[in-house]
Amino acid sequence: MEFERVKLDIDGPVGIVTLNHPEVMNAVSAEMLGGLMKALDQIEDPKNGVRCMLMTGAGRGFCAGANLQPSGGGPSGSRDAGSVLETQYHPFLRRLRELPIPFVTAVNGAAAGVGMSFALMGDLVLCGRSAYFLQAFRRIGLIPDGGSTWILPRLIGKARAMELSLLGEKLPAEKALEWGLINRVFDDADLIGKGKEFARDLASGPTIALGLIRRLYWESTDNTYEEQLNLERQMQRKAGNSADFGEGVRAFLEKRPAKFKGE
Repeated sequence: MEFERVKLDIDGPVGIVTLNHPEVMNAVSAEMLGGLMKALDQIEDPKNGVRCMLMTGAGRGFCAGANLQPSGGGPSGSRDAGSVLETQYHPFLRRLRELPIPFVTAVNGAAAGVGMSFALMGDLVLCGRSAYFLQAFRRIGLIPDGGSTWILPRLIGKARAMELSLLGEKLPAEKALEWGLINRVFDDADLIGKGKEFARDLASGPTIALGLIRRLYWESTDNTYEEQLNLERQMQRKAGNSADFGEGVRAFLEKRPAKFKGE
């Protein structure tokens, strides 16, 4: 399926979203954000049977950040950059957070500015060896956005988050792995294939429980210990009422692989 600056391929239970404006290294525009929202509509439509989402970028980069051309619709093109974030970027980011299925990002080449934020929204972040991350905002006189000031200190600590944001230096994939920012690094030629492998594995799992797991971890950073215990109880009740739980127990007792259906 082709949308504005976005391509969606549904490969069985995996929805592959490709940022598709390689001429500008997939810089984010208002058109692309609209296309991404339409792609999410299809991924969340039960009739399409998507149980895991994989996001990558077309061409030689994942995403170069906001499109800074006057017609690009990025924050820099508006006198009220905050309003552009709230009306165009934040609805998409909130939908990513609320996805009821697992979400994998396969980061090829540059993930800069808000493109870095998109990449780090993945439950699993996979990178090609040539990939790098860049908090590019200081270079144009803006502050980090796309939720990066929330995500980065929680993943790598305040000192490293400040270093990336204040100095605006490239962070290579191997160093990002060493810091605990991402999950795996692969040779560039193997990245998409490996991304599909991970996505297929997740899609064949108990996706109701996996969706609840991602919600628990998103909520955990703002919860007290008692609040998190209560949320675990609520989520475990939902997981325990799923058909997948019954199948998992039967498969365990019968010493066979479980056949989960996401129900």
